[in-house]
This record gives sequence, C-alpha cells and structure tokens, in this order.
Amino acid sequence: MSREEQSEVKPPWKMSVNNRDAFGQTLLELGRENTNIVALNADLSGSTKTSVFAKEFPKRFFNCGIAEQCMMGMAAGLATTGKIAVPSTFAVFATGRVYDFIRQSIAYPKLNVKIVATHAGVTVGGDGASHQITEDIALMRTLPNMRVVVPADAVETDRAFRTVVKEPGPFYFRIGRSATPVILSNDYEFHLGKAGHLRDGKDITLIGCGVMVPQALWAAEMLHKRGIDARVLNMSTIKPIDRDAIIKAARETKAIISCEEHSVIGGLGSAIAEQLVQEKAVPMRFVGVKDCFGQSGEAEDLMCAMNLTAKDIANEAEEILKM
Repeated sequence: MSREEQSEVKPPWKMSVNNRDAFGQTLLELGRENTNIVALNADLSGSTKTSVFAKEFPKRFFNCGIAEQCMMGMAAGLATTGKIAVPSTFAVFATGRVYDFIRQSIAYPKLNVKIVATHAGVTVGGDGASHQITEDIALMRTLPNMRVVVPADAVETDRAFRTVVKEPGPFYFRIGRSATPVILSNDYEFHLGKAGHLRDGKDITLIGCGVMVPQALWAAEMLHKRGIDARVLNMSTIKPIDRDAIIKAARETKAIISCEEHSVIGGLGSAIAEQLVQEKAVPMRFVGVKDCFGQSGEAEDLMCAMNLTAKDIANEAEEILKM
C-alpha cells in the first residue's frame, strides 16, 4: 500500500513526539534526583539525546567514542561500584556490535546496566539496511537476566524508563528515531511485565509494541468500520511478557495478530506464540519484517514497503477471521 492510500483513512491521533526527546529529558530529571546515575555514549549523544545529561552532569557522563564494546565494558565496571549505568547508542551498535560484551559482562553477572537503544527498526529511514536492525529484540530477549522494554510513545517512554532505573539488574530499552503518535494520557502508569489494555473487542486481538501500537489502534478503527470488533493490547514489556493477558485474549477472541517493527523471527510475535502453544492455541498472524534486510528511504515509505501499516494489520485481521 502506498503512502497516498494510507493517508486516505484519517488516523485517530492528533500529536506526535520524539521518544528520544522524552528519554533525554527523563534521564536528566532522574539524574538530578539520583547521583548514582551515570550515562555513557558512543559519540552519538546528540542523536540519543543524552547530551542534555552531559551538559548538566559532565563528571557523570562518559563519551567513549566509536568504541561500543568499551562502552559496555565501562558500564559494567561502573555498575560493580554501585552506579546505575545507562549506556546509549543506535540499536544496531547497542546489540549486534557488542553482543558478547553484554552477554558476558552485563547479563551473566546480572549487573545494574540499562542499555538504551535508539534508532531501532526500519524507521531509521535513509541510513539504510546497515543501520536498520530488526533482530535486536530477538538477541536481547534470549539472554538470561535481561529484561526487554519497547515503549509505545513519549508518555510511556518517560514512565517506563523511570521504572527501569528503579528496578535492579540489566535492561534493554528500545526506542526509534522518528516522532511517534502520542496515544497514552498523562495519568498513564507503566507496570513492568503487564500489557496495556487500550481497546476492548470480542472478535480478534491486535498485540503491538513500540511504533506499531498506534498502527494497531488505527487498524482497530478500520476494522470497526468493517464490522469487526478488535481488542488492542500494548505489549511494551517483551520480557517478562504478560502471559495472562495473551491467554485471556486467546480465550475471549477468535484470533491474534502480533504487530512489530522487528523481524517476525524471534521478536514479539514469537514470544506470543511461545505462550499460546503451551496453553491455548488460536489462529495467529505476524505483522512484521518478513525475514529481510531494510533499505534506504523515508520512514513512512519503508513502513508501507514492509507492510507495517494499519491497513496491512486490518487486512490480515480480516483474512484470518475468514478461516
């Protein structure tokens, strides 16, 4: 579906905010409250928005240069001294380039390191396939002791990161590059390991994370016009995943669709299917990146090219209900 076709249906949101800005501001506020918080970056502080923290707390900020492995090692070392270490860089560098360091030095000893990965998924846009990692959730969720959080918008980025900093042990916190529709109210409360119930429905359940949550809500509006009642869950905690919410949806609706800006292999969809196959199998479809690398282009055009739009979700829902 082209961008023009997508724009023919009015989206249900009014405002978009960059999650990176929300993270940077929250990190700064938490830094003022807790002197044990230290931030590290790999020469990308302007892009990851940790530069605001660096400006106010230069002695608690470490620019490691283009040496991501060293950054993770330093974060681990700082955590052993009682610090809450927050290393941040692009998702492709924060996972693929440093996997062994995370596994051996952070996850295995269960250190208090909060890895904040920005520029995740295909919405990195023009940087192309080399920077559009869609395997990072799969890499991180397989690690013992690692928790994985993918906030849906700027409000949840703030609430979720505050929780992540308070919880001991390692986390992988994934946000994108582009501005994201604001779908949650200011009184929203984040609960680690619990799905957000955004819309009720009896026919089918759409379960999304990150930038795909607004698309799932938009798809539910489309489906409503087609006479289909869709439930929408925001599964912002990929690990530990909300098994109860998944099984409840399987029992109360006829099918489930996972929605993620990530490979359909090993990500949110796989995590959901792992729960379903153990207790309550129902028809399921996966909306995500279909085992391919990205390409250079505008974020919206890439979402269309990869079939990651609300229209794609709605069409999958309609098809699976015909089975």
